[in-house]
Amino acid sequence: MNVLVIGATSTIAECLARLFAKESAHLFLLARDPTRLKAVRGDLLARGAERVETECFDAAQLETLESVLDSAWNAMGTIDVAVVCHGTLTDQDKAEQSTTYAAREFTINGTSATLLITALGARFAAQKQGSLAVLGSVAGDRGRASNYLYAAAKSAVAVCAEGLRAKLYRQGVSVLTVKPGYVRTAMTADLALPGPLVASADRVAGDIHRAIKRGKSGVLYTPWFWRWIMVVIRLIPPAIFVRLPL
Repeated sequence: MNVLVIGATSTIAECLARLFAKESAHLFLLARDPTRLKAVRGDLLARGAERVETECFDAAQLETLESVLDSAWNAMGTIDVAVVCHGTLTDQDKAEQSTTYAAREFTINGTSATLLITALGARFAAQKQGSLAVLGSVAGDRGRASNYLYAAAKSAVAVCAEGLRAKLYRQGVSVLTVKPGYVRTAMTADLALPGPLVASADRVAGDIHRAIKRGKSGVLYTPWFWRWIMVVIRLIPPAIFVRLPL
């Protein structure tokens, strides 16, 4: 199996790549930090990956998106699974003070991800097969005062994936939108999160891996209970929602 992982040094992506490595997959990793990429590559080879190739990639550099995908296809010939996992946790207060910072954050979390899945969808359509998964967030289901820029970016990704899923429905290509809730990662280490609702990255990666292996095309809330939490949150009337300390 040939697997492309974009944002491969993120905690969830690394846990997911380990599961594919155990299946002797051929992996192509894209991430920004060359030192971390090298370390992840060594770990995956030790865990059983058939081959692991890497290339540095900055999601904010939109002009490089096609070239890094070309590199992956040239190296692997055919890609069976592509997972888009890159992202940052936006500082909402900073975004409100700096349009430069806000633009970069939206580019990384929203624009680059939508462009990547669009380009990946076209390549999978040409192959007439493939599984595409993109990491969104439950935050994208409703805008909250504390993180609305991040939520807007994730919402854009979810809508793009929904349309792509419909476009590729009859072409043998699955499109999975992953919506995790609170996850214990390096990115969230300094946040005060509600303990009972926080999942490990291994648990989330396991849910994604199982969904991909089943060929699931749709929306995956992980852990599962977030689907019902978000149903309740979406049903709160706007007049009440704006008064909540969220």
